[in-house]
Amino acid sequence: MKQRQRPKRKNSAAVATVLCFVAAIAIVGTYTLRDYKKTQQKERMAAMEEAKNMTKDKEKEETEEASGEAEKLVINTKPEADSSNTENDDTEKKEESSNASIDAQAASAGNSAVYFDDSSKLLWPVDGTILLNFSMDKTVYFSTLDQYKYNPALIISGAEGDQVISGAPGIIKSIDVTAETGTTVNVDIGNGYELFYGQLKEVPVKVGDQVEAKSVLGYVSQPTKYYSVEGCNVYFEMRKDGQPVNPVDYLSE
Repeated sequence: MKQRQRPKRKNSAAVATVLCFVAAIAIVGTYTLRDYKKTQQKERMAAMEEAKNMTKDKEKEETEEASGEAEKLVINTKPEADSSNTENDDTEKKEESSNASIDAQAASAGNSAVYFDDSSKLLWPVDGTILLNFSMDKTVYFSTLDQYKYNPALIISGAEGDQVISGAPGIIKSIDVTAETGTTVNVDIGNGYELFYGQLKEVPVKVGDQVEAKSVLGYVSQPTKYYSVEGCNVYFEMRKDGQPVNPVDYLSE
């Protein structure tokens, strides 16, 4: 009987060993799972903190970009103000440049002494002979140019340095320099009549001046290349309402 009970003790020891082993495994697994959960929680916290920092950085960048755009807008508005000032300066210059012609017209309109009509007479601008007659109905021969063409003026001979006088009272409307007639003075004598004196030098008058009959307008100059063969002369043209008329019809004998 005693020999049959020994195997039962061995089985109980084996079962106890297995149970201890299982318990040990369970304990190890419990600690391992707890460590895993802690690790996961730390990683989640780190990820949340990183996301929070990225959001702050992005907001900071957007704020800086907005500030930069505002500064650019302020800077870009400055040239517009300068451009406006430039436009105002240009307008003032244009107004000043037109003052001379406006003054001349006003003086002509307001001065009763400046008047000319069909019965009025002109003084000869220079003491000389007619080299080329006025001719708008047929062409005349120009020696220097060696060609025939219409002539809207009288070409009157003169010695270099001779005085050239105004043929009637008037207002100096313009003083121009052209290739054909050289320095040319335009005098408004009223009622739509104008006189042009070309081939001058040393002109003592200026635009807007009022001149009387016999007032010196300048002096006979060397001829331009268009009149080199004809020699020193005065280009004397008369217009009525912008159209050439024959000065001979108005010159005194």
